[in-house]
Amino acid sequence: MPIRQLPEDLINRIAAGEVVERPASVIKELVENAIDADASRIVVTTAGGGKTLMRIEDDGHGMDQADLLLSVERHATSKLSADDLDDIRTLGFRGEALASIGSVAERSVSSRPANAESGLRIEVRGGVRTAPVPQAMNRGSVVEVRNLFGNVPARLKFLKTDRAEAGAITDVMKRLAMANPGVHFVLNGSDRSPANWPAVSGTGALEARLAQVIGDDFAQNAVRLATSRHGVVVAGLAGLPTYTRANSLSQFYFVNGRSVRDKVLVGAIRAAYADYTFRDRFPVVALYIAIDPAEVDVNVHPAKAELRFRDAGAVRSAVIRAIGEALTAAGFKASTSVADDILGAFTAPQYETAPASAVPHRQDFTRPAMPFASYDRASGYGSANPFSPQYGASAQQGIEGLNEPSARVESEAAPALVEFPLGTARAQMFDNFIIAQNSEGLLLVDQHAAHERLVYERFKAQLASGPVPSQAQLIPLVIELPEEDCARLEDAAPDLERYGLYLERFGPRAIAVRETPALLGNSDIEGLVRDVADGLAEWDNSTAVADRMDEIIARMACHGSVRSGRRLRVDEMNALLRDMEATPHSGQCIHGRPTYVELKQKDIERLFGRSR
Repeated sequence: MPIRQLPEDLINRIAAGEVVERPASVIKELVENAIDADASRIVVTTAGGGKTLMRIEDDGHGMDQADLLLSVERHATSKLSADDLDDIRTLGFRGEALASIGSVAERSVSSRPANAESGLRIEVRGGVRTAPVPQAMNRGSVVEVRNLFGNVPARLKFLKTDRAEAGAITDVMKRLAMANPGVHFVLNGSDRSPANWPAVSGTGALEARLAQVIGDDFAQNAVRLATSRHGVVVAGLAGLPTYTRANSLSQFYFVNGRSVRDKVLVGAIRAAYADYTFRDRFPVVALYIAIDPAEVDVNVHPAKAELRFRDAGAVRSAVIRAIGEALTAAGFKASTSVADDILGAFTAPQYETAPASAVPHRQDFTRPAMPFASYDRASGYGSANPFSPQYGASAQQGIEGLNEPSARVESEAAPALVEFPLGTARAQMFDNFIIAQNSEGLLLVDQHAAHERLVYERFKAQLASGPVPSQAQLIPLVIELPEEDCARLEDAAPDLERYGLYLERFGPRAIAVRETPALLGNSDIEGLVRDVADGLAEWDNSTAVADRMDEIIARMACHGSVRSGRRLRVDEMNALLRDMEATPHSGQCIHGRPTYVELKQKDIERLFGRSR
């Protein structure tokens, strides 16, 4: 078969297959054109999930007759001043979108520049353009696209339901709104609930727009990113490690104002949160990258959804550093969503209303037994509570006894500590949870999870300055293990010495522990060694211990922290709270769980039906 030139309409359809995947693709291209035209208000109207109608109206610069006629031609654009594809400073630069859309749909374009008395309108059907006709309109442009893929049934049948396509359009509009806080976006139509995102400006504009689109909850549980490194400016908001989602759909990436998907940025987020979140949980992030256009290639994908960085390592380093610094500055802060979950778990007891005749006289009333009377450590005044001023007193005091000074919980023990962010310890519950009070409310602290994070951060600080200090065992601890585990530990012994753990082979089925990290104290060394052996078996011998540094010290921190079930003195509990306040990332343990929950006084009063 001889080579022949394809007809123009077929060329346009092929281009449409690259650019126009679904109605959301059309919305993206046309709204980006409106943004490039410096529009301050963009209204998008859809019907039938965009398959029936898509209408984009803006108040941008508008086009005169010459520009209007060229706008629907292939490879015509006003966004490349010097024909330099390495210096892209606009969004819709390809020059194929309008021509491609016109080849697979019915399309009309109306536009009016500011200096014109009226606008002009042209239509494109089947790739054929009509002559311009006058159109009464305000300054700006209006683009209507009807019956998408009406002349390409094979493409039409692969589209999803109207609801699904409308949802995809909403997602595109959200990303465009997040990238352009100074533009007022309106999204409405017969196939959706309307959305309205007014323009915001000034200090805090980005946070205000993200609160509009994602929600106030995210803005309240995120830290601000603001750093510059290697010519890469990183801004945006990063959610606290305890504020996560079950998937990555709430992670948004923008490069030079363009919403993108990029594996470098995804990997940087994963690395930045590696120490703080569960492996199956995903942080909520809105990441904005500003970089020299010459350092990034946005021509990788026809729809401009993907890109390629010239120096991917510099971008990754800048993102990790920005998030790390922001989370460190947040200190022990934990997300408020944890407290909301706790409040939702509280339920008031339901009592049946007894008839008046069944109410006993006061002298006949017998007080039921207190359900917590036998658990003296939680009561705060029982005889078995070593933290109480009335240690040794009878635990079976009556309810009236609580009004007596001798039965009062130690509210005056350390009044100044109430002014600390994490307050002062009042009691220990279930031998694991510290009950503390600050000036605003009540705090519940998981002593094991909190101390685990503290030990982990100390390990990292010691490793940064050299090998971890160790302490020699008076009598080496001999641990019996399978022969293959002993072999793995023997091979890894030189690397483990950096962490303060000195091991020697002691026969074919035993390992002798001669020195242990001083930071661990009298912890479960046997459990630690067995845990490390299991890790070596999982990682395989080909993986160096140094490559698993975080996991090694995480295992050590877990075994070296205060265990659940250990009773703490008041001074020990308060010392733990002060260490948490001084340690970065102490709001969550190394597994991503929160270390404390704070219930405000107003929340507690709400549980009891009180209002202030």
